[in-house]
Amino acid sequence: MSRYGATILDADELRLRSDERALFRDVNPFGFILFARNIDTPDQVRALCGDLREAVGREAPITIDQEGGRVQRLRAPLWREWLPPLEQVEATDRPEDAMYWRYRIIAHELRSIGIDSNCAPLVDVAGPDTHPFLRNRCYGTEAQAVAGIGRAVADAHLDGGVLPVLKHIPGHGRAVVDSHLDLPVVDAEPEELLDTDFAPFRALNDLPLGMTAHLVYSQLDDAPATLSPKVMQMIREDIGFDGLIMTDDISMKALRGSLEDNARASLAAGCDVVLHCNGTFAERVAVAEASGEMTDAAQARAERALAARKAPDEVDIAALEAKLSAVMNGPG
Repeated sequence: MSRYGATILDADELRLRSDERALFRDVNPFGFILFARNIDTPDQVRALCGDLREAVGREAPITIDQEGGRVQRLRAPLWREWLPPLEQVEATDRPEDAMYWRYRIIAHELRSIGIDSNCAPLVDVAGPDTHPFLRNRCYGTEAQAVAGIGRAVADAHLDGGVLPVLKHIPGHGRAVVDSHLDLPVVDAEPEELLDTDFAPFRALNDLPLGMTAHLVYSQLDDAPATLSPKVMQMIREDIGFDGLIMTDDISMKALRGSLEDNARASLAAGCDVVLHCNGTFAERVAVAEASGEMTDAAQARAERALAARKAPDEVDIAALEAKLSAVMNGPG
């Protein structure tokens, strides 16, 4: 078994360039992520997914952000448009059913074009001060309800042959600034966080993949969670998550310092793989070199995650659309 590179990387265009192909062959990233710039038509996306997998010589996982609302890379007219998740939840009396059907349809769309992972469910618990960049992407304001909906979303992906990525572990809901631009700091006590923000992640700690939160929990550590051995230990021991943990995008402005230093620090803290997005080709090379290969423990988690990837179950998409429409029109 070849050792995976401890990275998830992206491409610049609609098809792979020769320099990207050579890089991916040499560093063997665990997987890839697609963005809007990589999306044109279904046939083009299938061809790009084929390019990526051919470059590493295996069925590498390919993920995307297809939450719905502001955060969806596949858009009309070729793909369905979706309400922001919180709006969908608030518009039905059967949120778990509605969100299962919604994401089972999304999984079908993804899998049909070669994408076999999605960065969802997002089980951050929304609060009154949650920053707008995140709030309507959440599933609710109560931990137990969020966990139940998160389970439905995860099951929908797995039933559709798509690996879900649980985010933003261990909880991003108290952030009052946008971590794409600045570093959020949360001052809540650990006991309060365990009972609320962290609780949905504990309820879903059996999922195969998770993504970190770029924010500081000041009562736990001064370092951002992605770079904090204390927080990573808490995720493994108190939350009990033993799936593969990827960083949120290592290039986000919440993290100070160089990409290479942050890649090394996140892996040293206990992350398994570094997600690097939207950088230059030279930055991708630097992150891949700094990250190196997966550790034995990370490789084992990666193999377990890939083993959770299965063929989609049989599904009648028109019937699911009808069910979803019906529950959005009043009580079920």
